[in-house]
Amino acid sequence: MCGIVAKLLFASDDRIARPEIEAMLAPIAHRGPDGQGIFLDGSIGLGHRRLAIIDVDGGPQPMTNEDETVWIVFNGEIYNFQPLREILIARGHTFRSHSDTEVIIHLYEEYGVDCVRHLRGMFAFAIWDKRQRRLFAARDRVGIKPLYYCQTPKVLYLASELKAIIADPAVSRATNPAALRQFFSFFYLPGEETLFRSIRKLPPGHMLLAENGNVAIQRYWDLQFTRERGSLSFEDAVDELYDLLGSTVRDHMIADVPVGVLLSGGVDSSAVLSFAVQGTSKKIKTFTVGFDGSQVVDERPYAQMAANRFGTEHFDLTITPEDFWGFLPRYVWHMEDPVCEPPAVALFYVSKLARGYVKVLLSGEGGDEAFAGYSNYPNMLKLDRLGRLLGPLARSAGALANFIGEYTSERMARYGDALGRTLEETYFSRTASPSTYFNRFSGKLFDPGFLQAANGASAAATMRTLLNPVRGKPLLDRMLYADTKTWLPDDLLVKADKITMANSLELRVPLLDHEVLEFAASLPPDHKLRGQDGKRVLKAAFSRALPAEILNRKKAGFPVPYGRWLRGPLAGRVRDVLLSDKAKSRGVTIARSVEKLVNEHERNGCCSKEIFSLLVVEFWHVLCG
Repeated sequence: MCGIVAKLLFASDDRIARPEIEAMLAPIAHRGPDGQGIFLDGSIGLGHRRLAIIDVDGGPQPMTNEDETVWIVFNGEIYNFQPLREILIARGHTFRSHSDTEVIIHLYEEYGVDCVRHLRGMFAFAIWDKRQRRLFAARDRVGIKPLYYCQTPKVLYLASELKAIIADPAVSRATNPAALRQFFSFFYLPGEETLFRSIRKLPPGHMLLAENGNVAIQRYWDLQFTRERGSLSFEDAVDELYDLLGSTVRDHMIADVPVGVLLSGGVDSSAVLSFAVQGTSKKIKTFTVGFDGSQVVDERPYAQMAANRFGTEHFDLTITPEDFWGFLPRYVWHMEDPVCEPPAVALFYVSKLARGYVKVLLSGEGGDEAFAGYSNYPNMLKLDRLGRLLGPLARSAGALANFIGEYTSERMARYGDALGRTLEETYFSRTASPSTYFNRFSGKLFDPGFLQAANGASAAATMRTLLNPVRGKPLLDRMLYADTKTWLPDDLLVKADKITMANSLELRVPLLDHEVLEFAASLPPDHKLRGQDGKRVLKAAFSRALPAEILNRKKAGFPVPYGRWLRGPLAGRVRDVLLSDKAKSRGVTIARSVEKLVNEHERNGCCSKEIFSLLVVEFWHVLCG
């Protein structure tokens, strides 16, 4: 795991100086404390911060081929690099290291830009081809590793984090109001935009080619719901998935440094642990977190149960409200774009604990998105059936339920608003919909000038474009596709990468291996969801290794009690931030409406996500804007 940067001047007679690349690398030093490398070749500069995981002594970067015509900076892990290496050696390629990075170089020599299609893993890399004077970059299929770019008439920048690009004073830091409005709709930034007008995300499953002053973005992979295993019986699907998960987790255990497992006490992380212990003879270390205070869900007993079952060396810690508040500014600085993800604070502290013992952690992220584990999936399917039953009356019934829900139940408001409408109009992701507070009351909460500047930022339009490739597919497939393309890369995975890298720790997510995702997408919906029973085939595969107490318990994850803290011991500080003169002067919200929202939150606990999101935006303006 590392941090990478690149800077390309379109005028080939211009030259990049070493201090320019050093300045880009400085703010991402936490991504690679084990070393720094820079390559300069006239108009191109590549930079690398290294966290040594594989071939600790032999893998410094930037790395080159034998005749120094191909150079690479790489962030991530390639889990099939060993069989690829053997194939390339048989074809006459000569290796000087045992690193997965060098495999990419020789794959590029063999296949050109199609090399990316042969890689199984998490990655973001940039390759400089001296012969063709071409910069080639790519991001992994699911978006586990981040990659940002900024293109001006004269320069192209690439980096693992936004802060590396804005380190160059020539890059505009102008805020993108449309992107900020999207954040208030989704609670994260979907798609390619960032909160800086000048910087974009390279989408998952895409590559970038810069040559002769032209920059082109191309898709090389997309999740296909093919039904190629549509005739596979449920029992055979369980067998095939069990074998696939076993080999996938074993591959994710490959490292020349200690590997541990992040335990939430839930099904997915416990199952990953069950496969991990089969792939090593060493005693695995596991880590979990709990929270201070009464009436707080405590996952630690279940994590301890899994640790005892599989004989791990187990560690845990407790987070207090003071810990939570103390990390918030750093949370915003590390996440860069605003994201409403309070569990990231828990992830920071548990990864900080783990970093004292291991360099790599395995996590159970992704099982719910691939195999339909969230409750919104069956709920939306029920709503769809009800809408078809009501026919032309569905919209009127939904409007009534939405009206009642505004005064009684956020859940009723959300599902009422969806009744009789298309998925594009109602399903912004599993965390957001038109009925969320920011969307229902945008005219009352947000400054008219801000809304005018953000004109055209339509969540429904975003979803229409996103869902085009799965038009006509079953409703469940379309929801899973939407979450895989938005919620996963733009919320969960950006959290997983940036918060663990804040502690110079690599987090791996075997359930999001693209072959696991493709297997899940090839199954009929009934194998994944029947009634309220989600993740059917995944839980059946896990049942061979997990105790019933863990297998059948309700999903909780890391249930951070942030809402209780923000209206309790931290309430005064929330007011100090959100109702300050600085916050009022931003021109984003209407001050009296924010005060009303804060009062309501303190009174009845509503809208905790909205309060946290407003805090994140204010801290962003202070630290990043």
